Amino acid sequence: EFLNRVDDVIVFHALQEEHMKEIVELMLMTVSKRLTEFGLQLEFTQAAKELLVKKGYDPAFGARPLRRVIQRMVEDQLSEEMLAGKFKSGDEILVDAAEDNIVFKRDKGTGVLSR
Repeated sequence: EFLNRVDDVIVFHALQEEHMKEIVELMLMTVSKRLTEFGLQLEFTQAAKELLVKKGYDPAFGARPLRRVIQRMVEDQLSEEMLAGKFKSGDEILVDAAEDNIVFKRDKGTGVLSR
């Protein structure tokens, strides 16, 4: 009975690194958009994106762990730094990677984010 209800077979292939990069871009755009409500502008370096891809990809689970990695490494850390007073509304923040971690730097008129 069940097999008679199946119309098509869809084959899902494993995600490649390029797919993960695109997924990271989409997820980070969502994070950036949410933070504009607080008056913050984020820019992610290529190194930060690559670190998130590396930490968030699991061959067995695909991109599923990526959401948790972005939440833990970007959203949670940035929230803690905002609560500590390091960043305030109107700040432009460069999100970079250093020593296998995500780091946040305020653009102090250097034009880093104005490229």
